[in-house]
Amino acid sequence: MKVPQGVRTALSVCASKLPNFHGKRFLVRGRYPMEKRYIRNNYVFDWHERDKYLRDKIPSKDPAEFTKPHFDKVKDLDDVTKMQFADLNTWLLYDILQKADKMSMASSLELRVPFLDREMLKVALSIPAEHRVHRDKTKVALRLAASRELPQKTAEMRKLGFPTPLNDWLRQDKYYNRVREAFESEAAASIFNTKEILRLLDEHKNGSSKNMKKIWSIYCFLVWYDEFFQKR
Repeated sequence: MKVPQGVRTALSVCASKLPNFHGKRFLVRGRYPMEKRYIRNNYVFDWHERDKYLRDKIPSKDPAEFTKPHFDKVKDLDDVTKMQFADLNTWLLYDILQKADKMSMASSLELRVPFLDREMLKVALSIPAEHRVHRDKTKVALRLAASRELPQKTAEMRKLGFPTPLNDWLRQDKYYNRVREAFESEAAASIFNTKEILRLLDEHKNGSSKNMKKIWSIYCFLVWYDEFFQKR
């Protein structure tokens, strides 16, 4: 059942005013059309939060403008295909494959991505949307193919990423103090609102908020900035 736009907008406005809860982001994104909702799936910081955490205001485009040309090419297709087309032309190329390539090469490893074999990709692109994903199941065709060769339990198992216990580590003094030192540095003060990023860190440590992704993004940026713009 498709929820009317008016109802989605009302739910979004109500949810945005409530404290954080599981599913809040899903409801808040509901007011937007697919083209704008897609890019918001990947926000660590909401687009409008940047002025809160950055020291200086930086004018820039709405991130959805960068993905719009890809959505325009498939505007008459279903939403699943639209998102996957945008994934293939943005996230796959400029995010996950770049990370995999750089991290593996930095460790002298030769990485292979078998699902990107040309023939396999050609087959995958021909699969109708209803055989790619259901409301209650992902990777439908892949799971069916896997069930012919692997135990059913394996074919039906939930998708797993590469999780690390950062949530817990950032509450331990050893790691908390290391990140705090970076957040209190001169480099951090030249780019970020120190008071606000320290608040993110302290609220995470005391358990009043879950800010791991935001903290880790800022910390990684500062490590990178230190390596390439200060040490070198």
